[in-house]
Amino acid sequence: MREQPGHEVMPKSRLLQDKVVLVTGASRGIGAAAARTFSAEGATIVLTARNADAIERLADTIAGTGGAALAVPADVTDPASVERLVQAAVDKYGRLDAAFNNAGGGPMPRPLAEIAVADFESALRVNVLVIFLCLKYEIAAMLAGGGGSIVNTSSTAGPRAVPRIAGYVASKHAILGLTKTAALDYAASNIRVNAIAPGTILTERLQELDEGRREQISGQIPMGRLGRPEEVAKAAAWLLSDEAAYVTGATFDIDGGRMAAGA
Repeated sequence: MREQPGHEVMPKSRLLQDKVVLVTGASRGIGAAAARTFSAEGATIVLTARNADAIERLADTIAGTGGAALAVPADVTDPASVERLVQAAVDKYGRLDAAFNNAGGGPMPRPLAEIAVADFESALRVNVLVIFLCLKYEIAAMLAGGGGSIVNTSSTAGPRAVPRIAGYVASKHAILGLTKTAALDYAASNIRVNAIAPGTILTERLQELDEGRREQISGQIPMGRLGRPEEVAKAAAWLLSDEAAYVTGATFDIDGGRMAAGA
């Protein structure tokens, strides 16, 4: 549209303009895509992962596009490390407005009776404990700052069962419970807590598969393709933003229709 004489064209408002956003699991995949997306939407990013080199490179990339990012290596399974991480964000920027709790993982698939106890405990630790710790310290910072918004990464294995990954399924179910409980605990304190449930997303692990296998997986998805990390990131950005001001305790499926199909 051509600008009219005497009238200024207002710039398009960005979803996360001037917000300080913490992203865990930011070294690759959905976490790295989220950091880039949130920065493009106007946020200042606090990046964390155990891989210090990876998040430093990502911080440099964000800075190179005109954004601002602070890289803080941390082990988010350790309470003291998470507390220091959140404090580093507050010390640097004065507040924490939002957080995308994306770090997690899981062991190799096996029938339940063949899963080692240590592997099951590990799945709960790297998924459930991590989300609990992040919520605990992020919410404390947000209460001090007058409010905020949090998005936790679950999975389509959260609301349903998937064979051979009992520890992962149990932990992703638990994330949804933590999300809803935190949402209720802090709804009156101007803190929103939601979850996303990504389906099959083309992250580094799937990129390592041969094309035939990826096509086989895509054939099970109603939309006929794998999701992209950036698509997950954009959904998380909206949930974190003020555009979603009346949304809390919700879980958003990002799966190309697979949950709707019961697949």
